[in-house]
Amino acid sequence: MENEELEIAELLRVRKAKKFSLWLGLIGMFMMFAALSSGFIVYTASGVDKGIKTILPNAFIYSTIAIILSSVTMHLGLKAAKAGNLLKQKSLLMVTIVLGLVFFVLQLNAWGILSERGIYFINNNASQSFIYIFTGLHLAHIIAGILVLLRCYIGAVKPIAHDYNVFRMDLGAIFWHFLDLLWIYIYVFLLLNQ
Repeated sequence: MENEELEIAELLRVRKAKKFSLWLGLIGMFMMFAALSSGFIVYTASGVDKGIKTILPNAFIYSTIAIILSSVTMHLGLKAAKAGNLLKQKSLLMVTIVLGLVFFVLQLNAWGILSERGIYFINNNASQSFIYIFTGLHLAHIIAGILVLLRCYIGAVKPIAHDYNVFRMDLGAIFWHFLDLLWIYIYVFLLLNQ
C-alpha cells in the first residue's frame, strides 16, 4: 500500500514538473516575441520611411479565423477526453489538426501575396522583413503544435490510461491555446503598425 502511494506521489511530482517546464517554455516564447516587437518599434521610430508600407493580406484574417476555431475544437476535445469519450476526442483532435494545417497553408499564401507585391524577406525596409520573422517563427511553433496534437491523437488511438490521456491533452491544449493567443497578438500588432 505504501509503495502504491509513493508511486502516485512520484507520478504527480513528474507531471507538475512537466507542466512547469511547459509554462517556462511559453514564457520564453512570449519574451522572444515581445523582444521582436520592441525591435520593430525601435526600428520604425527611426524614420518615416521605415513602416510596413503595405496592407496585410486577407489571408491573415482567414488564418486567424482558422486558428480560433481550432482552439475551440481543442477545448472540446479536452472536455471529451475528461469525459472518457475517445471517439469524440479523436474526431475533435483531427479537426484541430486539419485547422492547424489550414492555418499553415493560409500563412504561406499570405507570404506569396506579399512577394507578389514586391515585399520580400530581404529588402531595404526591415519593417517588411519583420512580417516574415513574426509569422515564420509562429509557423515554426505551429509545426511543433501539430506534432503535439498528433501525439495526443496517438494517445487516444492506442489507447493509453485515462488519466495520462487527460494529462497529455491538457498539456496539448495549453500549448495550442497559447499559439492561438500568440497569433492574435502578432496579427493585431502588425495591423496596428501597417
